[in-house]
Amino acid sequence: MTTLTNPGCMCRGLWSWIAGLALCVGLVGLDLWLRPAEPLAPLATWPASSLPPGATPVLQAAGRIPMPAHAPAAHASTLLAMPSQHPAVLQAYWFAGSRESGPDVQIASAQFDRATQQWSPASYVVNRHLAGAQLGFGLRRIGNPVAWRDAQGRTHLFVVATGLGGWAAGRILHLRQDGPQEPFQPLRVLPLSWLWNTSHLVRAMPLPLADGGMVLPVYFELGIKYPVALRFDAAGEFRGMVRMSQRRDLLQPTLLARSETEWLALLRDNRAQRQLRAVQTKDGGLHWQDLPDPGMPNPDASVAGLSLQPGLMFLAHNPRAESRAQLALSHSRDGLHWTQLELLAQGGERSEYSYPSMAWADDSLWVSYTEERQAIAWQRFIFLPQQAR
Repeated sequence: MTTLTNPGCMCRGLWSWIAGLALCVGLVGLDLWLRPAEPLAPLATWPASSLPPGATPVLQAAGRIPMPAHAPAAHASTLLAMPSQHPAVLQAYWFAGSRESGPDVQIASAQFDRATQQWSPASYVVNRHLAGAQLGFGLRRIGNPVAWRDAQGRTHLFVVATGLGGWAAGRILHLRQDGPQEPFQPLRVLPLSWLWNTSHLVRAMPLPLADGGMVLPVYFELGIKYPVALRFDAAGEFRGMVRMSQRRDLLQPTLLARSETEWLALLRDNRAQRQLRAVQTKDGGLHWQDLPDPGMPNPDASVAGLSLQPGLMFLAHNPRAESRAQLALSHSRDGLHWTQLELLAQGGERSEYSYPSMAWADDSLWVSYTEERQAIAWQRFIFLPQQAR
């Protein structure tokens, strides 16, 4: 018996396949067309111009940053160093409300006053309802603020904002404050993908550049997880993006400059091994390569790294794989081999001290972190010569 094939069905199947392929090619082309042109390789810079030879950090002060009224929960702080002529030494931003992902969560802020050496009362600076109304679309949740100051003295905030879906479907909202007493104005959602810019999130501090711009480490989290480096110029304009790893399980990168063009990123990994991962660039972030893992335990938690000078790096991290009950401060010369200096905080097995941030301000190393999901704690370290300790 002869089997007959319907040529009409074959043609329709072929045309469907061609149409699908054309759609995929078109979407990829649209994605590439919408992205800014890749800039030349930038050069990193360091915040600490000089330190006493052999100096190590010594705890000078510690405490809690004041909370807004009627906000029992706090998480994901970031620190922003201010210039020497500013009334504040530094500013802190975090999200606060009834609980993480609560509908009442807002971005809070306080600053450490230079004259009084005290933190100001906290105030809310970003409200999802007001920001959504200005943007023209709704925001369901906000969190994970990251702050940066551009060459014109304006403060930029990058905030995770969700619409439909949870955190994995978040987008990065870019806001800017043009003057000290002015409100933050939402500029836009960063244009990071054709799929409504969905599932790019931010957490760690930017890497400052010699030209006044910065590199902002972010990550993609929907299904697969991978880090991305975003380039901004001195005016805060978005200039390009580069995927930092071909692995599919890395998130929340923190950047460390080993030289002007050689940088490391240490990353959280949510696989069962519970270790930090590492990637590297040798050409100022234009290309990245996966590195052998440093072998440091990590309980699937965010870390914060800061290069003060070439060969002098610090890391705030949870040193135990099984919990976030301890938070440590370590230092390194190369960013891959770390020596623990001291514990910043520790508690019982169910305690949490997590999501640290660091900044260099007034010749001091400042660290902030979440304390039991109820407050933002801070510590200040000064550097003394070896013989003065």
